[in-house]
Amino acid sequence: MNYYSLNNISPNVSFEEATIKGQAPDKGLYFPLTLPSLSDDFIANIKTKSKEEIGFEVMQPFVGESIPDTILKNIINETVNFDFPLVKVHKGVFALELFHGPTLAFKDVGARFMSRCLAYFNRNKNHHTTILVATSGDTGGAVANGFLDVEGVDVIILYPTKKVSTVQELQLTTLGKNIHAIEVDGNFDDCQLIVKQAFTDADLNTKFSLTSANSINVARWLPQQLYYFYAYQQWQHDEPPVISVPSGNFGNICAGMLAHVSGLPVKHFIAACNINDAVPEFLHTGEFQPKKTISTVSNAMDVGNPSNFIRMLELFHQQINELKNILSSYSVTDAATKATINEVFNQYNYILDPHGAVGYYALIEYLNNNNSSSGGIFLETAHPVKFPETVEISTGTKIEIPESIQYLFNQKKKSMLMNASFDDFKKWMINK
Repeated sequence: MNYYSLNNISPNVSFEEATIKGQAPDKGLYFPLTLPSLSDDFIANIKTKSKEEIGFEVMQPFVGESIPDTILKNIINETVNFDFPLVKVHKGVFALELFHGPTLAFKDVGARFMSRCLAYFNRNKNHHTTILVATSGDTGGAVANGFLDVEGVDVIILYPTKKVSTVQELQLTTLGKNIHAIEVDGNFDDCQLIVKQAFTDADLNTKFSLTSANSINVARWLPQQLYYFYAYQQWQHDEPPVISVPSGNFGNICAGMLAHVSGLPVKHFIAACNINDAVPEFLHTGEFQPKKTISTVSNAMDVGNPSNFIRMLELFHQQINELKNILSSYSVTDAATKATINEVFNQYNYILDPHGAVGYYALIEYLNNNNSSSGGIFLETAHPVKFPETVEISTGTKIEIPESIQYLFNQKKKSMLMNASFDDFKKWMINK
């Protein structure tokens, strides 16, 4: 499998090169040159397959000859060695819980897959790879955990000060070793802009071998397809599900739509957004206008200019009407998010995190507006414990801290506070 840049200037590259580079030299995102087509037999027999078998069959065409099959199988086994349960909330509505991994967030899959791929690619090399990543919440912790102690890799995580939750911050700032946390006095877009400028800076690219662990990197983006296959594997209805995806940078839902284009049965997708509504506005007006990021209680989705939306358009050959046939989008306020957490807890005794609440709200809106009886799935992308203030106030209930993360509260935060300035960041990089 080769990959081309969506800016159509840089040469095509292998999966290995796309992973190592992160972004093409012409600053475009990499995209598969051809889209695999899953066999009818694979879909028909998916309920008989293990998570590992599904993972290998889905990912192997995208990896191609860059990784031997035996190594890729081991990578998949380590990537998906936890549960992805589809939990009934009430009649016709199910939560796909993606928070059973080591950092209690859906991004564990992409981070674990990418870290292991990069470790394989670096196995015979003497130089270091430096990963730069901006996070609005869960990416930082997942990347930190996935790449901790990976030989030949340094990780620099930029996050907006006071705009991530306590657990999220502890997960990305307490590991030390090859993980470096930069606390930026700004918002997520400021962090992302610094990272983008770093990738275009001649001095930094001369001194460092830079790549990204955000979902712009194909090795982070592509394995997110697997959630959707695991959801379908557990789906008990004859008609395919409607799937509502909490969406910020749009890597997750774009991966799901790629799975659908490759043959996974899905009736309809919903991009569930908070009030950072560039995509809902696009589907309404036909014009994409990036916006300044607004802080919300669903902070991991606080993205005003989602990077992966260009990939979604490419999936449908830039044909907006084709995209609209399979995709709807809703913008959900903080007030509605909190009310939804309260309502679902009181009526169904299910605790939503703020992102899952946005997904649930959008799913119900779509099902009601379209008189759909087929039912649907919303993605619970993070454990509620990561957002105690919002969830506990909304439910009136104290959230029990999972045993797997209790140790974090005894760890010392290690981070550097920095202005939202690329020049300051560059000086730190060169002198660190």
